[in-house]
Amino acid sequence: MTTIDWDAAADSFDEEPDHGLLDPAVRSAWAQRMETWLPAACSEVLDLGCGTGSLALLVAGQGHRVTAVDRSPRMAGQARAKLAGTGARVLVGDAGEPPVGTQRFDVILARHVVWLLPDPVAALHHWFGLLRPGGRLVLIEGVWGGVGLSAARLTGLLTPHTERIHHEPLSGDDRLWGKEVHDERYALVARAEPAHRHTEVVDVHLVLRRGAEVLLARRAGTGYADGLLHAPSGHVEDGEDVREAMIRETAEETGVVLDPDELRVALVMQHRGPGGSPRTGWFFEAAYDPGRPPRNAEPEKCSELGWFPLDALPDDMVAYSRAGLDGYRAGERFLLHWHEDGDPVGHVPHGVRRAVPLPAAAPTGGVHHIELWVPDLAAAESDWGWLLGELGHTPYQRWARGRSWRRGDSYVVVEQSPDLSGDTHDRLRPGLNHLAFHVRDRDTLDALVRRAPGHGWRPLLPDRPAHTGGGHHAAYLENAAGYEVELVVP
Repeated sequence: MTTIDWDAAADSFDEEPDHGLLDPAVRSAWAQRMETWLPAACSEVLDLGCGTGSLALLVAGQGHRVTAVDRSPRMAGQARAKLAGTGARVLVGDAGEPPVGTQRFDVILARHVVWLLPDPVAALHHWFGLLRPGGRLVLIEGVWGGVGLSAARLTGLLTPHTERIHHEPLSGDDRLWGKEVHDERYALVARAEPAHRHTEVVDVHLVLRRGAEVLLARRAGTGYADGLLHAPSGHVEDGEDVREAMIRETAEETGVVLDPDELRVALVMQHRGPGGSPRTGWFFEAAYDPGRPPRNAEPEKCSELGWFPLDALPDDMVAYSRAGLDGYRAGERFLLHWHEDGDPVGHVPHGVRRAVPLPAAAPTGGVHHIELWVPDLAAAESDWGWLLGELGHTPYQRWARGRSWRRGDSYVVVEQSPDLSGDTHDRLRPGLNHLAFHVRDRDTLDALVRRAPGHGWRPLLPDRPAHTGGGHHAAYLENAAGYEVELVVP
């Protein structure tokens, strides 16, 4: 803040080339800048700290309606004389709180004013309140001989109000100043728009399970990815939560009305299509109910519905939908799937893998891995490999004496160690009795039990129905080496 007697300075103020704009070349240079900073259409412009009105006269001459304000009565008097006949108003008042009442403006113009204000933060806040939505603040400032306001500092003061700030250096244009200058001079044009916050579309995807199969729909007539398969899906609408959106989209696309309790969160994936914007997708799992078979309820958007094996998904799928289902099968909970702009929309079987699993936090005490010593590695690879694969594990490690399969953050190891002390596993002796695994639904459980004998597992208690206890269904299998597994349906 400096103390200047502006009334005393009024008589000589116009002697500076950039104040009086008496030189035609200087006046033309400022007029050209004003044309780029101000709207092309006739606008309401508030010139704060107008001095003798030289810039206000240029603005009025370009067809704008001008209100000019200066705290110096003598400055305001000279401005009033210059602007006579233009329809402009000239008021005496404080630039920080101009006496304009409730009037709103398209542009607020201030040249070499902000650096003089005792409280620029409060003044800028007030000025933005005087602008109409989409209006602009044109501030011409600089640093002269160590005093003034740098562009970086003023940009920082504007940032809480807007992110649309155009910085234009002015030091290099000698015509504006009528002389060569070497200090920092600039203009900032800030738009009265709320600070932008990143937003994303949220979409929902249904993993409808019929045992080991999932329901897929083939897109048609949408203009995007037509001819490709994807899980039934859609966007969350205003006022919906993701579960409500999934229930609505399922009914609209398949005619199946799900109860909220039927849905389980399977996966959350942030994805980006080629050349598109990021989205966040929620994948929900639900079990097929034979009493409510799905149908193609949107034939104008879908050419067919079909069931496909989860462990042998077709290649002609939308890439991010395929990535989500692959991640779901592998037991992932969070994924990124970020296309490059040149990537195809469809899945490429041997293309670059864009899916990046994000590990969930593993609490202390969670199971990291289980290691089983087996007497016959080849047999174990066959029977354990089949069963773990059916349960969603994927091959993980492979070495001369062992194999492992991973699901999420944990894995199962089978190893034929040279330190084995026996040829079979006795589950009745102290030690491991059995392993228990989740199975998604009763249909999957029954299918596993039927197929198990062909892969080295015999059902225990085959003449009895699946055990029911504590609200669970379970079945028990044993392999030739004496290991028992329990398969449990919630």
